[in-house]
Amino acid sequence: MSEPVVADGLGRQLGRHPSALLLAAQLLSLVLYAVIDDTSTGRVLFGAVALVVVPLAVWVVSKSPAANWVAWALALPAIALSTAAIVTERPALVTWSALLESALYFYAAASLIRYMLRDHIVTTDELYASGATFTLVAWGFAYAYYVCQAWYPGSFTGALDPERPREWLELLFLSFSTLSGVGNGDIIPLGAQARVLVMFEQIAGIGYIAVVVSRLIGLSIVRAGHSS
Repeated sequence: MSEPVVADGLGRQLGRHPSALLLAAQLLSLVLYAVIDDTSTGRVLFGAVALVVVPLAVWVVSKSPAANWVAWALALPAIALSTAAIVTERPALVTWSALLESALYFYAAASLIRYMLRDHIVTTDELYASGATFTLVAWGFAYAYYVCQAWYPGSFTGALDPERPREWLELLFLSFSTLSGVGNGDIIPLGAQARVLVMFEQIAGIGYIAVVVSRLIGLSIVRAGHSS
């Protein structure tokens, strides 16, 4: 099979499953963060990745019943601030961009949840959406932790160099650990604001499993029973 045919087939698959594209982008970001987080150019590259992931999140929202203008109202200023932060190397702009991106990811996650709950039929894209939603919520809280640490220094500590601010990948690791219920404990919230955020994420993780994932599993079992 020739490369153009393969590319065309992949494009049609991604067109039918936009949630899969967002999920793939989020997982690819994890790999990139592992490479760039400790380098001198990590912050700049992190901003560049955000410029790609944020529009992808907006694009997925546009495929759902949600009003797309809300997502763009959050995304465009976030993109502008990320670009300005890369050009001017001003960390304060990254904080404000992170605040907007946190709101965008939460909005996109809520939109995908409405998309998954709007009917009683489980599609392949909805299964991808369940994974994409999990990553969106995790990213949203990680951005919230980043803002919390910037506004309230000393909000988080860790087993390694406890006095220094936590790096982005550490905050994202805390977010995934909290949302999944694993709770590894090597990154610890100290301030009241940080602990409240962590408690909100714990509630979100339990609610997501109880409401969304359990519903998709139940409907998938029903569909399998009807098709057998």
